[in-house]
Amino acid sequence: MFTRSSKWNVKSVILVALIGIIMGVIYTYGFNWAYNIIKMALVPTGFAPVTDTVFSGLWLMAAPLAMYFVPTIGSGTIGEVLASIVEMAIGGQWGAITVISGLIQGATNEIGFFPKTARYQNFSWKSVMIGAFFAGLGIFIPSYILYGWGKFNMTVQIVMFITNMISALVFEGVLVKLIANLFDRTLKPRLA
Repeated sequence: MFTRSSKWNVKSVILVALIGIIMGVIYTYGFNWAYNIIKMALVPTGFAPVTDTVFSGLWLMAAPLAMYFVPTIGSGTIGEVLASIVEMAIGGQWGAITVISGLIQGATNEIGFFPKTARYQNFSWKSVMIGAFFAGLGIFIPSYILYGWGKFNMTVQIVMFITNMISALVFEGVLVKLIANLFDRTLKPRLA
């Protein structure tokens, strides 16, 4: 039987590390290539920057997965940071800034769950979606400042914000919750 441990132990550390490693590889070799191709195709339209925000929710998935499997404070932040370190180490195109982004994304994701351990353990739709909302802000605001998105016309900025939030809510919220529900049905995990 599978156990979701809400205490840090060797198994929890290994599980969060594996989630971080797997997601870092998926980020680099799964999402980045599609992102680059679509962004290049949209350059002539003037909407290439929107690609950044349409894909943003995909890069937020390590944190809630880590929080599902290890439902305790800090697991989402650690999972997302590890994923960002792996992404950077194996050739992610954003370099060291990836790790800072991972820290912000993981920490903002935990807002939906923090400070009650029961929220991590229950992994409810409400907590997941609140976490996704704040993680969406946590990826948009630093990127807006860092990459100078304020220079785009207002229409592009509004489209970028809306697509960023939809992406975070759909991929990091709904998709991860459906994955967690699938694990609940098939593995029937117990909490420890």
